[in-house]
Amino acid sequence: MSIKLLDSHLVSQIAAGEVIERPSSVVKELLENSLDAGATEINLEIENGGAKLIRLRDNGFGIVKEDLKMAISRHATSKIKTFNDLEHVKSLGFRGEALASICSIARFKLISKVSSASTGWTISVEGESDDLLLQPSAHPVGTTVEVSDLFFNIPVRRKFLRTEQTEFNHILQMFGRLALGRFDVEFLLKHNGKNIWSLPIASTSKERANRVGDIVGKEFIENALEIDLGSESLGLSGWISQPHYTRSQPDLQYLYINGRIVRDKTFSHAIRQAYQDVTHGQRYPAVVLYLNIDPALVDVNVHPAKSEVRFRDSRLVHDFVAKGIQQALTVGQSGGFSQESATNVDKENAAIRKDFTSMPSQRSFQQSLPLVAAEERETYERLTTFAKEIAATADKSPHDYSAHSSPVVEKATVNEAIPPLGFALAQLQGVYILAQNKDGLVIVDVHAAHERINYERLKTEYSSTEVPAQIMLMPLSIALNDAEINCVESNGELLQKLGFTITRSSPGSVLVRSVPVLLKDTSVGKLVRDIIADLLTHDSLDSVIESTNKILATMACHSSVRANQNLSIDEMNTLLRKLEITNHGGQCGHGRPTWAQMTMAALDKMFLRGS
Repeated sequence: MSIKLLDSHLVSQIAAGEVIERPSSVVKELLENSLDAGATEINLEIENGGAKLIRLRDNGFGIVKEDLKMAISRHATSKIKTFNDLEHVKSLGFRGEALASICSIARFKLISKVSSASTGWTISVEGESDDLLLQPSAHPVGTTVEVSDLFFNIPVRRKFLRTEQTEFNHILQMFGRLALGRFDVEFLLKHNGKNIWSLPIASTSKERANRVGDIVGKEFIENALEIDLGSESLGLSGWISQPHYTRSQPDLQYLYINGRIVRDKTFSHAIRQAYQDVTHGQRYPAVVLYLNIDPALVDVNVHPAKSEVRFRDSRLVHDFVAKGIQQALTVGQSGGFSQESATNVDKENAAIRKDFTSMPSQRSFQQSLPLVAAEERETYERLTTFAKEIAATADKSPHDYSAHSSPVVEKATVNEAIPPLGFALAQLQGVYILAQNKDGLVIVDVHAAHERINYERLKTEYSSTEVPAQIMLMPLSIALNDAEINCVESNGELLQKLGFTITRSSPGSVLVRSVPVLLKDTSVGKLVRDIIADLLTHDSLDSVIESTNKILATMACHSSVRANQNLSIDEMNTLLRKLEITNHGGQCGHGRPTWAQMTMAALDKMFLRGS
């Protein structure tokens, strides 16, 4: 068969297939154009789920008459001019394909006026028609785009559209995601003549939180922590759900990079790692997060729909996001319990700003990251001895605490003198501590609380030692592909620092000669493959961190107070005080809650008091 150039109309429809999947794809492209044009008011009208009509009106800069025909041509754009522009893309759209693709599969009309013109101009086109009608039209400064009868000239594509409500739900989701990215713009949405959303400009923190609540849900914003750290070169802000507010799917995770909504594995993985110690089972947090980064350090030109990105230093971004979320969770859960803990977090946040603003190279960053190791060279026996001491203490007196006064709350005690978790009153069935604070009744799961205290203590102890290695009596041979072997060889120094000695033994395999002592009883082959996969995918040794944390959590569990072990009032109070100053004290190492509050108002309602 001979090779021929494709017909221009066929090329346009192929391009349209890459950009336009359904009506929501059209909405996305039009909204992004309006935002790039500097619009502060956007009005979107939808009919029949977008299949019949999509009309978008904005008050942006507009398009001059001479550029209208060019605007609907393929690969025509005002947003980039040189390759250097492509490396520093700040606009949402830049490929110059959107309007041309839409024109090829719908009836299209564009009306626009610039501030320097006396009148607006309209250009109309139907499908692949070459007849372009250009005529004057009354219009305020800005642009109106009408897209009607989507896929009218491609019946097969039109048959694949879902029900009207389903297609509108996709539009609603896309509209909401873009509205969350621009609080400085007013958004209006109508469907079949009915007002759906009216989102005014959100200038204050409260107004922004209200918009998030309108789009993501009031319940989310009521259970969210606000986060804001970093600098202009690398900053993270937004809202993250508290550990008790999770979902079965990651469907409420809104991620933005330089104002662009994305699906990014590095970003998502960092969120999952940040919550790994405080969520129970396969649950996912809800987040609305904005990552600001130097445009030169992120490539947005890797996906036709611009929904995926590639970072120049993904490891740096991954650990910055994970660390930032962990600190926000620590501060949020402490609730002011410990001034010392809050001060330490402030210091760590300052260190984050300093470390990440300097933007080190990937290699230097990997070498400086503490991970599970530190500079102090202490042996593994110190950790295991410490764990045995805890376990022994649990057997003899599992609540080895110092005496604490004020076992009960006297009426004369002022609220300021009552600690956050209050003072113990009694122990229920050897499982729960019942305590009284200024708000009412506090119920504490003894085992879960002690487990979190011991888990954080073990992590601190372990992080202050170097990762010790154990030489394997029989080196383990693992078959790997070329990319995996190259990854091992290029990261040999880092792997050695973490206790692994891995060398190439043949063109298609490596020998594992030593492993971290703490992980010696794990499946070494699976662990090594997971570490290599992390390096290849995320540039992050999360397998080691997660494996270590799981083992430490198990040790903490076995060394904690068990159910049906009775505690004295003093011992209960001491446990409450320790829990108040423990990081992530609201959840045990497996993500279960450690305590719950019942307010006086809730108790009064339960017993019908005051009704």
